[in-house]
Amino acid sequence: MFGKRHSKPQNRIDSLIGAETRVDGDLNFTGGLRVDGVVNGNVIAAPGKPSTLVLSEHGRISGEIRVTHLVVNGEVDGPVQAAEYLELQGKARVTGDIRYKTLEIQLGAIVEGKLMHLSDAVSDKVVAFKLSGTEATNN
Repeated sequence: MFGKRHSKPQNRIDSLIGAETRVDGDLNFTGGLRVDGVVNGNVIAAPGKPSTLVLSEHGRISGEIRVTHLVVNGEVDGPVQAAEYLELQGKARVTGDIRYKTLEIQLGAIVEGKLMHLSDAVSDKVVAFKLSGTEATNN
């Protein structure tokens, strides 16, 4: 409650990997990134700066993901670290270990790996399990 404030997710998308685009290699970014295509490589946000990665239903990432805020509705094959917030939407498929601070999982999401909470001695911890798609945002 009185601990350090969390950064706000980016409402704006600064970069887009289109549906017909394939990237082979690592991506480093700041701000907001949406992936509708395929990335074969690590997707890493600049440390110490707020970042949001949105992986759409048709998107796929094969590699490590390290961001502040993450919304997944596509496929991830690799380890994931969401420093503040992770949302796994109904069509999310993650193969790899996940480290998170706050987690929301919608009905239908699949995780093949360990879920590990990133502890912070002073922060509030919330785990929300959404059982219906009433507030789902299909990006």
